[in-house]
Amino acid sequence: QVQLVESGGGLVQAGGSLRLSCAASGRTFSSYAMGWFRQAPGKEREFVAAISTSGYRTNSADSVKGRFTISRENAKNTVYLQMNSLKPEDTAVYYCAADTSLASVTATSTPSRYWGQGTQVTVSS
Repeated sequence: QVQLVESGGGLVQAGGSLRLSCAASGRTFSSYAMGWFRQAPGKEREFVAAISTSGYRTNSADSVKGRFTISRENAKNTVYLQMNSLKPEDTAVYYCAADTSLASVTATSTPSRYWGQGTQVTVSS
């Protein structure tokens, strides 16, 4: 069982930056691949970025490549999403996810998925 708590969301102007954090409970954080998803009003939840258990492998959606960076600190049971050059279309609720592998955490959802409660990111133009 893993509990995930996101923080760091807020209101920012276009071109600005935010760093989201996701703190995980439990002693097995390092055994989970981690990911970030987002859901804008009226849209389906979409994949943003993911990172392997070790942190050596990452992948991200084309829409955020070069702007968003995912990282993790296993000693702190925390995964981060650094978001730079934010655009109004990045406005969404951002969710942290944990799953059994990098491939599975990239999928929309799986039976083994854990989710956080979400944090709102609003980018004004």
